[in-house]
Amino acid sequence: MPDEPVRVAVIDSGVSLAHPQIGPVAMGVTIRPDGSTSPDYFDRLGHGTAVSAAIQERAPGAELLVVKVFDWALTAPVKTLVSAIVWAARRQVDLINLSLGTTVPGPARRLRQAVEDASRAGALLVAARAHDGVDYLPGSLPGVVPVELDWGCPRLDVRVDDRDDGPPTCHASGYPRPMPGVAPTNELSGLSLAVANVTGVLARELRSGERAAATTAIDLLRRVEAADY
Repeated sequence: MPDEPVRVAVIDSGVSLAHPQIGPVAMGVTIRPDGSTSPDYFDRLGHGTAVSAAIQERAPGAELLVVKVFDWALTAPVKTLVSAIVWAARRQVDLINLSLGTTVPGPARRLRQAVEDASRAGALLVAARAHDGVDYLPGSLPGVVPVELDWGCPRLDVRVDDRDDGPPTCHASGYPRPMPGVAPTNELSGLSLAVANVTGVLARELRSGERAAATTAIDLLRRVEAADY
């Protein structure tokens, strides 16, 4: 019997199913600030679509669950993000991609609890750790696979940096999946894509239901990095 596909939740601005780089989506939902949900997960910003395309490029067999928290702008209340993490974890996802973060320290306790609850449910979060020396939540919390941007990293590769001042951090390119006829300068790029690139590699390498801890996932990425050189 073939392995079940790895389930990946993308918490972002939704997805445009008409985009040529988007494959099948297993499920989608919008989480509203009041905690209610809507089946409409159309992407009005393009951010979630670019992130999802990067993940599906690396792991075309993964099962994608779209969790929309952004609508007309890339901003949402922390309680909406927490609700989205809870929603995804309850759907037995293996990975939760968070190409986002907050620099406000106040929500740390709530986000830490959400990370711990998701981990107990078997879901591993991959999130932006820091940029230009500024730490993000929840990407800098224990139990999360932390990602930083590295423009020098080949687009399809991932590097693990064993830091002296903290836990290991994953580095990945911020370039998106190339779009025929579209100049790279006109495409979304940056830390958001770096996070998606790491999630895509993990979705390709992990097994469904593996319930991998962050340390296990980072060790796996080290082996992938070694195999690429």
